[in-house]
Order: sequence, then C-alpha cells, then structure tokens
Amino acid sequence: MTKSVDLISPIDGSVYLSRNALSREEAYAAAERARTAQPAWAARPLQERIDLVLKARDIIGSQTERMATELAHQMGRPVRYGGEFGGFSERVSYMAEVAAESLAPMVIEDSEAFTRMIKHIPWGTVLVVAPWNYPYMTAINTIAPALIAGNTVILKHAQQTLQVGEHLAEAFHKAGVPQDVFQNVVLDHDSTSSLIAERRIDFVNFTGSVGGGQAMERAAAGTFIPVSTELGGKDPGYVRADADLEKAVDTLMDGAMYNAGQCCCGIERIYVHESLYDAFVEKAVAWVNAQKLGNPLDSETTLGPMANVRFAREVRAQIEEALADGAVAHIEKMPADDGGAYLTPQILTNVTHDMRVMRDESFGPVVGIMPVKNDEEAIALMNDCRFGLTASIWTSDSAAAEAIGDRIETGTVFMNRCDYLDPALCWTGCKDTGRGAGLSKLAYQALTRPKSYHLRKG
Repeated sequence: MTKSVDLISPIDGSVYLSRNALSREEAYAAAERARTAQPAWAARPLQERIDLVLKARDIIGSQTERMATELAHQMGRPVRYGGEFGGFSERVSYMAEVAAESLAPMVIEDSEAFTRMIKHIPWGTVLVVAPWNYPYMTAINTIAPALIAGNTVILKHAQQTLQVGEHLAEAFHKAGVPQDVFQNVVLDHDSTSSLIAERRIDFVNFTGSVGGGQAMERAAAGTFIPVSTELGGKDPGYVRADADLEKAVDTLMDGAMYNAGQCCCGIERIYVHESLYDAFVEKAVAWVNAQKLGNPLDSETTLGPMANVRFAREVRAQIEEALADGAVAHIEKMPADDGGAYLTPQILTNVTHDMRVMRDESFGPVVGIMPVKNDEEAIALMNDCRFGLTASIWTSDSAAAEAIGDRIETGTVFMNRCDYLDPALCWTGCKDTGRGAGLSKLAYQALTRPKSYHLRKG
C-alpha cells in the first residue's frame, strides 16, 4: 500500500502539500541506479563536477524570492529574512574552491625507483538525511562535497521541508548533473533503515535528533557503513566580566531566538559574570520584547511560528516545569501566541541544571540565564551537558577565550559571536551531538576513503 506523506504548514495547520513515499522495492531500485551511475560520474574530470555543482548553486540563487516564501509556508521562518541563499552559496563556493587541493593524491615518493601515494576514493553512494530547520544549508553541506568528490547522492529530506528536496533536485538536474547521480526521494523510516542495513548505499550523513541518529547507527550495525551524525545541542554562551555587554546581549539573544530558536547551534543557556548579570538580563528582556511574533508572510514579523505544534508543545512543557520548580519568566504572553505553533519567546532566570530547560534540547525560543562567579564555575556548567556542538565566549581577552575553549567539551568555540557555520572550519560535535566532519577540507576526507599505491618501477 502506498504511504502518503503530508507536509503541515505551521502558518495555519493546513496541508501544504502531499507526496507518496517510495515502496521498499522502489527505494532499492533508486539505490541501484545510483550505484550503477557512480563509476561514470567519478570518471568525469574533477573540474567538470565542480562546474556542474556551481551551476546548480547559481540556479538556486535565481529563485530566492520563491525560497523565502516557500520556507515560510513549510517551516515558519519570516520572509523578511530572505531564505538561505547567502549561507548556501558561501558553503558551495568554499567547497568548490578547496576541492582540487583536498582531493589531490598525497604523494610520499615519486622517484626513479618508486611511486608511493595515497588517493582519495569516493565511497560510492551517499545517503543524505537532511533536517527541516535550515533545509537548504544543512543539505548542501554534504551534497556539494559528496558530488564533487565523485559520489552519487540520494537525498531524503525531512517531512516538514519536502519541497526543498524537490527544488534541489530540479536545480542539479537543470545544471546537468544526471538524474541517477543526484536523486531526491521520499522514504519512510523502515525503507530508510533497510537501505542501510542491506548495504544498498555506502555512506550515511544524518542531521536530526539523537533518537534518529541512534536509529541510523542501529541500521548500520555490522555493515561497516560509515555513519556521520549531527544530532542535538544545548549550546552555551558565557559572558565574562570584561565583555562588551551591548554586543553580547544583541548577538546572544539573536542566537537564542532567530528562526524561533530552531537552530542546531542556537544559544539555549547563558552564563553571565555576576558583575554584569542584572544589566544583561534587563537588556535581554528589552531585546525580546522588541520582537514581533506573527505570520511569517508578514514583512514586519521577526519571529514566526515553530515548525510544528508538537515542537512548541515540548518547549511549553519545559517552561512550565521550570516555573513550577521556581524559575522566573520575564516575557508576558504575546498577542499572537495561540497555544499552538505560535509561541511567545521566553527568558527564564532563577534556573538550575536540575531543570529540563537547562539540560534537554529545547530547540525553541527559550533561554535560561544564570549568574556565575568566575571562569571555573562557567566551565563546569558549560560542560555539565550531554551535548557538545558549539560554545560562545564573550570577552576582550582572546588568550583567555582560547584557554577556556580548550577545556570546554564542544565541537566549535566562538569568541564574541555565535550561531554561525564557517565553511572553512570543520563542523563537528562530541558526546550526544554525534560524530563526523562536515565542511572544510576535512569533509573531503570523510566523504572518501584512502587507497594506497606502492608502485615499484623495474
């Protein structure tokens, strides 16, 4: 029986579009087509693959107005922010720029007697399971370097952003990438797991929940298929006594509230030196009260609905539990808050790490703020977490920031910024955030396998 997948718009709860999921047999056939097409794709000159990926980037760039409107309908981001092409283009461009150097053979010796080298060989077929919160940018993180490296790609996009996968496929095919080299598919969980368990694909990249990542690893158990994961986060910000208070408030609160808090590396907990704590909270409350919650199609809206009612339900539950345990809420309910997907952003104080809102991923517009006495207390609190994606340190002392960063269990350390992905730096995490190496030159190492050549001449 064909399974229908509905995309429910957070704007009004209506069905925005419906698609049929592939049967298991259809999924296997897609994987077989990808595997058959891969050798010829890998045999094309590297520059040709790069040029086709860049052409697809440009096609996506010609559709930014549609991108912004459709993202508002699919996952609630306000149209005023204009979609995701800026970050999308930056990532594709950088990965294209470093491809030749990253994929060049590592030559150990090239003499009259021997040639010894290590080549980077594509895995084969890469399965990309992409999330809805930054649906263009997170997907392209792997799609671009995977294709450039000579892999074929099967994209399974999130149910909440099915249309994004379709537009990516349209762009790549229009650019000249063969249809079997890049395929966008709609799959249920069972078919996805079967593709992995039966080794119909060769590499998995998954961005999503901890539970989803565990399911991917269970499916791959015993297959030796590499599984790269970027899972939950509970990213901290630490404001030292020597920080620029105004900049810290503005950037950290934007990091906590942008995209309705639905950012992989969004700020979910803030620790402020006690000398700045009261002023920071006062300014943070004023910052949030200046936001406008409303319909994302309205150009004046700065904060749209959460992508799904069930996501908002979890954030409300964390807030209510914290309040019952003594936390203090600072933001009055906003007029657009409907008890569903439209959720008032919230700042909580008098919070502790006994509360879920300071332990579990919220992935919504809420942040807890705690005072700290010194660096040692801040480091202990930042590390008191099962996740490790990014951490943001606010200080005028870069040496201190680096020293503190060395002691934080995280994948990326920021100083005086947050909630940003630099394509030249490795995007990675630790603990329950998962493992893997996205973007940077290291992405090409992850998306290929080493193959050694020891050639004796004569």
